Amino acid sequence: MSELMTLMEVGGPAAGLGAGAAYLRARHPAAYWSAVGMPASAARLVGSYGSVMDSCGLTVPPSRLRVLAVRAATRREVRPVPPRRGMLRPTSTGLRIRLRLAPGQEPADVAASAERLRHAWGVHGVYVEPVKPGVVELRLVGFDVLQRVRMPRKAGGGFLRVPVALREDATAFVRDYRAIPHELVLGATLSGKSMYLRHLITGLAEQRVALAGIDCKRGVELAPFAPRLSALATDSGQAAELLPVLVREMEDRYDLIRARQGIAPSTPDEEITSEVWGLPESERPVPIVLFVDEVAELFLVASRKDEERRDEMVTRLIRLAQLGRAAGIYLEVCGQRFGAELGKGATMLRAQLSGRVCHRVNDEPSAKMALGDNAPEAVGAACTIAPERPGLAVVGDTSGGWSRIRTPYLSLADAAVACERTAHLVPDLPALKPFQPASLTKPRPATA
Repeated sequence: MSELMTLMEVGGPAAGLGAGAAYLRARHPAAYWSAVGMPASAARLVGSYGSVMDSCGLTVPPSRLRVLAVRAATRREVRPVPPRRGMLRPTSTGLRIRLRLAPGQEPADVAASAERLRHAWGVHGVYVEPVKPGVVELRLVGFDVLQRVRMPRKAGGGFLRVPVALREDATAFVRDYRAIPHELVLGATLSGKSMYLRHLITGLAEQRVALAGIDCKRGVELAPFAPRLSALATDSGQAAELLPVLVREMEDRYDLIRARQGIAPSTPDEEITSEVWGLPESERPVPIVLFVDEVAELFLVASRKDEERRDEMVTRLIRLAQLGRAAGIYLEVCGQRFGAELGKGATMLRAQLSGRVCHRVNDEPSAKMALGDNAPEAVGAACTIAPERPGLAVVGDTSGGWSRIRTPYLSLADAAVACERTAHLVPDLPALKPFQPASLTKPRPATA
């Protein structure tokens, strides 16, 4: 009886600690990782580094000089040489370690073994990033950072750079308009597409940027941001009037570049390789970002007259996508589906949208429309996004690379308040004045 009481006395606290650890891991994974997961994974990594690298095929035969030195000093067996590792650097979400590759190895060799390393060291994910020739960095993520999204403090924002989501490797996904001028965002209803747009708009609202929108759902998506918008079209008729104005604005900017750099006025736009960023800051026109929500609405026609208007709108959108970057005009095109079945010009327009973001879609063809021509391997990942994880998406680029991202929650009210607060930053663009929406909110009283 006394032995049983002793076991209960010892087992009670142990069970309590186990239950507490399980609760901490489920409810507060970051705290669990810092207290329990990181020390355990670091110990496993240090203790099994050589054997794990050997089992993953990441070791090479030792040099002849090393063999002679070992045999001269000891009689032990000369083992294969793994990549030389640097110091472990703990982070709030995992560990980082740099490896100097052995002769004959490349970063792809390490990336191919990432899943084996993940299981061997007991972490949620292992990601490989080249640092410089011969050196790679392993990013070990201790838990699912996309379950509860918390953006890093240093997200890498800047002018025309908006940290809009979190990658699965715990780094920020930054929408960089200078690097990827035009983007296609696809997603079914309640997939988180609108949340992605809110973060983009609120991030750009604080910068010296003109924001324009085409929202053929009577403006229900973009109208709350009216105080910060320079132009808003809420149906296809208004869009047909706004797009020619944007094309003329683009042409005027090309004329400005010609005048500044001495290019002949007869030179076609397609042959001009310079851009507005080469102009002095005092002469440089403000960038324009055009948001097109539910782009399929621009392609739908009900009569012959509508078909002619549709063709004109699509042609102008294609011109903006082809030539707008050098003029400082960028496109953010959103929809649920976007393929050849929409009509003439759809495929050509999609080809100009080099950035691709695919949220949860209703079928595999929709995922192929977004990622099939840029990152074919990402199509399967996009088809497995669960409905209970809104905001989760797969982003691909023209290099074939892809990754999962998730946008943090941002309420419509907070986004609208941010746009109202930055309404004074709306730039003066006379051409867009007729399309500037009236603010739907009352001005706030001045505070002392």
